[in-house]
Amino acid sequence: MTQVWAQASLWVGLALLATLLAIWFRVATALSEIIVGTVAQLILGAVFASGVIPGIPGLGSNESWIRFLSGTGAIVLTFLAGCELDPVVFKLKWKEATGLGLVAFISPFLGCTAVAYFVLHWDPRSSWLAGVALSTTSVAVVYAVMLELGLNKTDFGKSMLAACFINDLATVLALGLIFAPFTVRTLVFIVTSVVVFAVIPWLTPRFFKWYGNRPSELEAKYLLLLLFGMGALATWADSEAVLPAYMIGMVLAGTVGKDHVLIRRLRTLTFGLLTPFYFIRAGSFVSVPDLIAAPMMFLVLLLAKMATKSIGVYPTTKFFKYAHREGMYTTLLMSTGLTFGTISALFGLTHKVITQAQYSHLVAAVIASAVIPTIIANAFFLPHYLLPKQQVEEAEPAPVPVPVRVAVPESDE
Repeated sequence: MTQVWAQASLWVGLALLATLLAIWFRVATALSEIIVGTVAQLILGAVFASGVIPGIPGLGSNESWIRFLSGTGAIVLTFLAGCELDPVVFKLKWKEATGLGLVAFISPFLGCTAVAYFVLHWDPRSSWLAGVALSTTSVAVVYAVMLELGLNKTDFGKSMLAACFINDLATVLALGLIFAPFTVRTLVFIVTSVVVFAVIPWLTPRFFKWYGNRPSELEAKYLLLLLFGMGALATWADSEAVLPAYMIGMVLAGTVGKDHVLIRRLRTLTFGLLTPFYFIRAGSFVSVPDLIAAPMMFLVLLLAKMATKSIGVYPTTKFFKYAHREGMYTTLLMSTGLTFGTISALFGLTHKVITQAQYSHLVAAVIASAVIPTIIANAFFLPHYLLPKQQVEEAEPAPVPVPVRVAVPESDE
């Protein structure tokens, strides 16, 4: 167990460092964790692997317990993002969310497939896989940024999260229709999901009313049972565990999503322990030597994703009468990719659709798209006027009071 505790302290130390960097440089914590993971794999991994520090075989990104914490972080974070989908706002703005989400999928899916085939000369199946992987929008990154800035409480932020859901739902469907065979397991998963999603909005509030509000945290155990159970069924059917997690969060948004105390407790668990393992692990998969060996392939894939997203999303925001700053911010955040992008790339690698080199560049482009567009968006296009008042006061330094000299009338004496 010494090795496990040593690795755990290393990962938590990296998470603490990433949080400090996020505070110092005013960036989202998720992004700093990705960058720290990349640098740690490059530097610390080499030091540990060389035997300079015995007993610790590198970062251990593929250790089973790290994979479990990372996967749990992705599942619970996606569930929390789904809980932010206000049913009232979605009903009012479903056209906007659906339009943005579908365009954000179709434009990069077709555009990046064409770039991979005609520019990089990948074979057709690899090109389609690249299109799927680069068509995603990272719910994890967008939600983390929305939550950190307080935009998740605004109609603007809720509409963007709804559009992210439509985008990634289309991505998962495309991945399944193009590459994953439709089997009896798929049918079982779909039927079971429909039944579960129909029952839990009725069952959950009643179950919590009867047995909830106890120190034993029954609510958290109940939700984790749902997430793990449906996640297991999804992977058994060759799908992904984060898809039912998002759907569960969405259908429970009107009940669990309004329980602010429960959501706060789940956030403490998720952001304090789980998501650092997910984001740091995602960054650790970037192979810097492979990028140095063929940097143009990485740049072409990254630019293709950002350009095709912009070509599709920004005009759509103008169609829905977004202001310029809001439109650019939406476009850049919907250009991010991480969870479903890396999942799609890993699916392609394990099913021999793409090679190891293609996988490295594809994942690097996906992870870079989680960092670069978000930094640009928050630095140049953040709509400050939409931020909650407290967030605006924190983002802008308070003016320094200027001393005023008051003239005192001279005494006649």
